[in-house]
Amino acid sequence: MAQSDIKRVVLAYSGGLDTSVILKWLQTTYGCEVVTFTADLGQGEELEPARRKAEMLGIRPEHIFMDDLREEFTRDFVFPMFRMNALYEGQYLLGTSIARPLIAKRQIEIAKLVGADAVSHGATGKGNDQVRFELTYYALNPNIKIIAPWREWDLASRTKLIAFAEAHQIPIAKDKYGEAPFSVDANLLHSSSEGKVLEDPAVEAPEMVYMRTIAPEAAPDKATIIAIDFEKGDPVAIDGVAMSPATLLTRLNELGRANGIGRLDLVENRFVGMKSRGVYETPGGTILHVAHRGIESITLDREAMHLKESLMPRYAELVYYGFWFTPEREMIQALCDKSQEMVTGRVRLKLYKGNVTVIGRESPFSLYDQDLVTFEEGAVAYDHRDAQGFIKLNALRLRTLAMRRARIG
Repeated sequence: MAQSDIKRVVLAYSGGLDTSVILKWLQTTYGCEVVTFTADLGQGEELEPARRKAEMLGIRPEHIFMDDLREEFTRDFVFPMFRMNALYEGQYLLGTSIARPLIAKRQIEIAKLVGADAVSHGATGKGNDQVRFELTYYALNPNIKIIAPWREWDLASRTKLIAFAEAHQIPIAKDKYGEAPFSVDANLLHSSSEGKVLEDPAVEAPEMVYMRTIAPEAAPDKATIIAIDFEKGDPVAIDGVAMSPATLLTRLNELGRANGIGRLDLVENRFVGMKSRGVYETPGGTILHVAHRGIESITLDREAMHLKESLMPRYAELVYYGFWFTPEREMIQALCDKSQEMVTGRVRLKLYKGNVTVIGRESPFSLYDQDLVTFEEGAVAYDHRDAQGFIKLNALRLRTLAMRRARIG
């Protein structure tokens, strides 16, 4: 791609050292105008410093976009994923993965709005995020140009980044001069910590890594009991109080934090081919995952549930790999959402020292029939004698196999 082809680029900008260096590098290397986009996804950081830093680096005020996407993030990305009960490799609730398509989507929207030729991100050439961003870019604008500085420049160390920043009068926070003990990515759903002190999977993560939860050992000795109401698979209220999606997830995060819930130390398989060790905290999401499975247990038909569960690993991989805006993800989502039409009701949960336990569930659409399952005698539309034929029919192939073994043995 010829540098002269780029006149204006939309940069996913946090205001930190890396993206501030990228901003100046784009200006000096491509000689282009930079438009910054900073997303509020509930990462818990003050975003105004990013605006001031962008202005200081010469970005025109009308080209600084700062969007509060917390409700859209929770409603249109987190909740659909949780309706599927998605877990990557059986454990990871995909907190970082699910944020990338929304950031990339908004970048493409801004690029169209301001007439930009290109978009840019700060993901490294070793990670999953470069794939997630760029698959979304191309899915939404097949002709967009993409600039990935970490795959182009020679600023391959923190020392070089700082030297570049100093040479171009980019302010550097005092804590950025030292080597960070680990890197952190956060949003309303979770926080992710990786690298440095966490690179050896044999060594326990130090307590300082955990920022969103107290240690389970330090959690209260008394359990917290809560109730979550669902409508068509989505949570709508806690303890009878209706809340917006982002407000509800924020409240579940508070409850999870106070009870030491949602910690995960995981070695996962990255899409690019290597294994990595990460420490995740997903307090509210962990509660929500357990609660949703609880309400499904009484409202979903057995075969519908099993079909949905068989597709879940594939869906989770699609999210993890960055294939959110694809026909296959949308097809599985449509099947999932069809299954959720009667997933309405209330789940009661016990939160205690890192654990979430379902202690009650009820629904106007429950398939649980107490007359059918009771061990007591009653007027029930179930004849025990019917089980004999059911068993013999299911055993037919097993009896046939056994007879063959007897003939040849």
